[in-house]
Amino acid sequence: MEIRISLTMCFLVPLLCQVLTMVVQEVSEDALVLYPWRRPALMDNRIQRVKRAWVIPVISVAENARNIPLLLVQIKSDKQHLGSVIYSIKGVGVDEEPKGIFTINKNTGAVYLNAVLDREKMERFKLRAFAVDSGGVTLEEPTDLEIVVIDQNDNPPIFSQKVFQGHVPEGAIPGTLVMTIKATDEDDPQTDNAELRYTIIQQDGPQMFSINQETGDIRTVQVGLDREVIESYNLTVQVADMMGLGLASTAKAVIIIDDINDNAPEFTQDEFFMEVPEHSSGLEIGRVSVTDKDLRGSPNWKVQFSITGGDPHSEFTIRTDPETNEGVLFIIKPLDHEAKEFHQLIVSAENQAPLRPSAPRTSRSETRVTITVKDVNEPPFFHENPKIVRVNERTPPGTEITEFTAIDPDVKEVQEISYDLVSDPADWLTLDAGSGRIHTRYTLNRKSQFLQGGWYTALITATDNATPPRSATGTLSVEVLEVNDHAPVLWQYSRELCNKPQQGNGVLISATDEDLPPQAHPFTFQLEPSFTELTLNWSISHVNSTHALLELLSEVQEGVYVLPLLVADSGEPPLAQLQLLNISVCRCDALGSCQGTAAALFNSGTGISLSSVLIILGSIALLLLLALLLLLFRCASSGRGEKGLLSDSEDDVRDNIFNYNEQGGGEEDQDAYDMNRLRNPTMPVPPSPRLKPPIRRDTPYNPTLPRYPRRPSERPSDIADFIHDGLQAADSDPSVPPYDTALIYDYEGEGSVAGTLSSILSSEEDSDQEYNYLQDWGPRFNRLADMYGHQ
Repeated sequence: MEIRISLTMCFLVPLLCQVLTMVVQEVSEDALVLYPWRRPALMDNRIQRVKRAWVIPVISVAENARNIPLLLVQIKSDKQHLGSVIYSIKGVGVDEEPKGIFTINKNTGAVYLNAVLDREKMERFKLRAFAVDSGGVTLEEPTDLEIVVIDQNDNPPIFSQKVFQGHVPEGAIPGTLVMTIKATDEDDPQTDNAELRYTIIQQDGPQMFSINQETGDIRTVQVGLDREVIESYNLTVQVADMMGLGLASTAKAVIIIDDINDNAPEFTQDEFFMEVPEHSSGLEIGRVSVTDKDLRGSPNWKVQFSITGGDPHSEFTIRTDPETNEGVLFIIKPLDHEAKEFHQLIVSAENQAPLRPSAPRTSRSETRVTITVKDVNEPPFFHENPKIVRVNERTPPGTEITEFTAIDPDVKEVQEISYDLVSDPADWLTLDAGSGRIHTRYTLNRKSQFLQGGWYTALITATDNATPPRSATGTLSVEVLEVNDHAPVLWQYSRELCNKPQQGNGVLISATDEDLPPQAHPFTFQLEPSFTELTLNWSISHVNSTHALLELLSEVQEGVYVLPLLVADSGEPPLAQLQLLNISVCRCDALGSCQGTAAALFNSGTGISLSSVLIILGSIALLLLLALLLLLFRCASSGRGEKGLLSDSEDDVRDNIFNYNEQGGGEEDQDAYDMNRLRNPTMPVPPSPRLKPPIRRDTPYNPTLPRYPRRPSERPSDIADFIHDGLQAADSDPSVPPYDTALIYDYEGEGSVAGTLSSILSSEEDSDQEYNYLQDWGPRFNRLADMYGHQ
């Protein structure tokens, strides 16, 4: 390789290369020639070694060169003397993007730079050189040509951010790391063009911070950082390349002083005064305020309050208002003015964060709170609420059952209390407004619908006479106790039983009681003890509280047996009743079913004795005979009497009078009495639930039955007295249906076209009646016309 001016030193000394480049520009094209394809022979006495080509040294060129085009190098082939050679190059910067940066003279092999280079965009180019003859035949193998761009200090350092922010706690010791700032330089980091140095060129206030020039670490340099004095510091920092002598940039550094709890909270007053009405709870009664120099909203500023004295019964509590940092005092238990008028509390305050040991202590972390309990009119109160009272059923009206009174807590003021019965669903009670004594108004019914589980509830209010008046409500719970006033009765009085003990399962007998437990079951069943002979053939065994099993002990004859049973309840005191149970003893089949009806009443040999049965039947026959004789006597007495009122008539009209005592309300009457009962006076009246005769509600109650007139008087002048006596007797009889009274006929329905046939209620207006028309009805009514017609 022939080089007239060698450029190999461009790899070693970049500055020298720049100088050489400038010299090269003044030298002719023949001054820089490379023969990359020359094959020199290396010989010694032993071995001859031949290389195909030399490696072209790296060509260096400075960035930002403005004098272009610039000759970089000229390459030549050793075979140029043999004929014409054509040179070419390829690669990035030639025929690849960015294209056109390098070109070559195809005849001379001179390589030129045609554009300004920027190392920060492309720091080296690798090209391939070719040599061919005019016919396109390759004369030499392709060889590499590498061009390196030499860096210049054309980029200033840049900070990673325009404003840096750091934190350091107040009171930090010197040397405490605050933060680290960073900058970068796009120049070659292997040169001084990218060697950076950091400095603080300005800081507010005292010189509290320093910076490491090489690393950018900012640290404290002295004591005295106090957030309450200066909350933050602003620094201006600079970075420069060429070890601080080259290009430079600046940025801001803001250092925030973090708060620590070095200030205890202090109350604004030594004592606070508050008021609260008595008997109130859950109310805010006042606030206590504090001051704290630490950072607002931080745990070093937020206060926790506590009551440390004066509240032995935990009647108060204090909470912190998160917005104002005040202590809010609440009352959680009602206070009594009469018991204690003033309360003095000791309240202390401390921060949520622990106080630093180095923080100054203060005596104003505690304060005294004086609370005055204001007197108000308090409502009366019932000492026993609800009031429990137990009363026996059927307690007579007017009986005092209890005294339900209230107490007025306002002992310093004399007040009167009045009572009122505000809820009495069944209207059973009366209340004395002044004393609170409660009496029964009516008889208490254990089976009333107003009782819930045997309990009757009434509400009573007690009101004082203050202004304004206050009242309280008390609950009176009355338990109506069941009284054992009914003996149990058999559920069935007739049963069938096989005549042999081994057949059938016996007879299950049961009883009912109108009373309720515990005055009812369990029941006790037993044969009447006086009939000892019954125990020879019959036995009764207990099944449960309401049933017993009747069984035969030995075989008996078929027939009807009347067994006297004594059934007792479990009330206080227990009640028992002797009842007769008819047992039809029959012959049974293999399945235990009766084959026929037991017939002979006198075939029984082990029931009631024959003599007893005969006595019973004789008594019944004697009663029937007496009734027959009485009937015959009345008929005979009636035959001997005169014909009476209508005896002078030619034809006795009594034989022609029809039964018109069914008067109802007319064709359209839908509201009158049951006509079937009016037509059948002998129809039995359904028994009441207590098996008592029905009581009419339209007449005064009279325990003795009225005495009806036996027959109408035989004298016409006494007919009015007969009618009057009959009406009075009917009106006073509470045990008969109302069809024979005058009251039934005073309402005859609505819309009937017929007039009334009754004159019972119009007897006082007989003088206004016109009866002369009776003379037109024939001789049978002449007598009536003469009696009632006008003279």
